[in-house]
Amino acid sequence: MDLNFTEEQGLYRDMVRAVCDEHSTTRVVRDMENDAVGIPAGLWEKMKETGLLGMMLPEEYGGIGLNTVDRVVIFEQLGRALAPGPFFVSSVMSALAILKAGSEAQKSGLLPAIGAGDLIVTPAWLEPDNGFGPEGVQLRATSRGDGYVLNGVKRHVLYARAAQKLLVLARTGDAADAIELLLVDTDAPGVTLQQQKSMASDTQYRVDFANVAVPAANRIGAPGGGWATWNACMHEGIVLLASFAVGGAERALEMTVEYSKGREQFGKPIGSFQSLSHYMADGFAMIEGAKVLVLEAAWAQDKGRSIARLAPMAKLFACNTFRDVTAKCEQIHGGYGFTLEYDIQLFFRRAKQQQINWWDSRYLENLIAAEVLDGDGRTIEDLFEV
Repeated sequence: MDLNFTEEQGLYRDMVRAVCDEHSTTRVVRDMENDAVGIPAGLWEKMKETGLLGMMLPEEYGGIGLNTVDRVVIFEQLGRALAPGPFFVSSVMSALAILKAGSEAQKSGLLPAIGAGDLIVTPAWLEPDNGFGPEGVQLRATSRGDGYVLNGVKRHVLYARAAQKLLVLARTGDAADAIELLLVDTDAPGVTLQQQKSMASDTQYRVDFANVAVPAANRIGAPGGGWATWNACMHEGIVLLASFAVGGAERALEMTVEYSKGREQFGKPIGSFQSLSHYMADGFAMIEGAKVLVLEAAWAQDKGRSIARLAPMAKLFACNTFRDVTAKCEQIHGGYGFTLEYDIQLFFRRAKQQQINWWDSRYLENLIAAEVLDGDGRTIEDLFEV
């Protein structure tokens, strides 16, 4: 594996960082907290102008033909800025699902609009008191005529008010994987949106479905193939979330190093105290380890290798690192770190939220354990053989 970035990847990194420096400052992040829409106009327009909203798409559907390592470079910079907006839910997860399983009419009709930022689609997946696996999908899609009728509740639906369509995971039978992916307009009769509060103060919604009619033409993929598609999309998507976490952890540590050089106790900077300097050294080592693991997963994806282990490992380790590093950063800031006036709490709250979103630590550990114990028999040494 070559860990050297190409010149083009360096340009992507610099471009996204420059965009975020101007349009995703901590002031912007604060302004978007608990906002009903949650999309900063300046940042969204710049993402549209640069074509980055089409990062998952091939050129034939209006994308820019990036590989996974390219996308990791981009998401790391978005993480450094805690960039708010439906980049992940629409441009990554929803676009991936349509790209993988959609009909040609669905791909040509929806993907260019998603890539241009003219259409926002967000997944409606998780449900009250239910888990991350297929059994957690209990919202019912009852067959009726040439289509379905939906009844049930979804929670933690990000940017639902900003979206024109929901990508709904719905159950059609009693088998564990009897699940469909259905496109539903957010303003369809019977759809009700209610904003939720969250630890990260990001824009999440509860969505209620009461006898919502959905034509069969809105199904993504073959009947009964919804969970397989979603599972594949999740493995690809969480690699980018891991990169976002790495960027956030790195920036939080940089801010804390700067603070420790200026904050004095007993006549000298607190960064000179051995215990605090060791905390920061440990954080740096953890971040560098997370970076390599994320890049390994991205590289494996681009080489056509299985990421069944690497993707959960990357998300687990990177999000744990994000949470642990920001917790130490809070402690180094002392009491100031827990006040809203200081920016470090923005990182800490989002670190914990990301740790429990999109497959939490326990679910990821179960996936990794299943691969190690019941997989193809490869050892850890085989896994990292390059």
